[in-house]
Amino acid sequence: MTSEIVQKEDKVLRKMAKEVPISDIESRKIQTIIRRMQKALDKEDDGVAIAAPQIGESLRIFVLSKKIFEIMDEEKASKKSKRENLEEFEKQKPEYKDMVFINPEILKTSKEKKMMEEGCLSVRWLYGKVERSQKTLIKAYNENGKLFTMGGTGLLSQAFQHETDHLNGVMFIDKAKNLKDIPPLEQK
Repeated sequence: MTSEIVQKEDKVLRKMAKEVPISDIESRKIQTIIRRMQKALDKEDDGVAIAAPQIGESLRIFVLSKKIFEIMDEEKASKKSKRENLEEFEKQKPEYKDMVFINPEILKTSKEKKMMEEGCLSVRWLYGKVERSQKTLIKAYNENGKLFTMGGTGLLSQAFQHETDHLNGVMFIDKAKNLKDIPPLEQK
């Protein structure tokens, strides 16, 4: 049972993913898929979210890495303050966890849009600008089968839209402008 991330040529990425029956959410099969997604995401330093089709499972599930919340907090702290406040923030930084979204549905997006830099774990090392709504309201079930609603702005809103696109068989390269191949710097 591998946690490899499939690449853009894989047909699973172009399919409309299937809804997960609510009664199956706590099943061993779905819980294993969620763990595989988390494991694949954890292996990628630059990844903040992953959709089930990216590990070859055509199901309506995506996971946001705790990294996304840490990045947003650091950006907020650095905008708000000077160095001493950043040090204070580091001391009392909250403990975040990955978030699971099953059968997500975007309820609302803002009219205000912005071109945002984007990449994808299934389209390695291509990056481009995608127009995304600045605010998104989404509802989904968590890994315990509990329905929740969550709003997001900026990076979080972008992730909601990017991952929902994956579940609909759409990839960011279908929408991106100014695509560039930016391979990682060689490791020492």
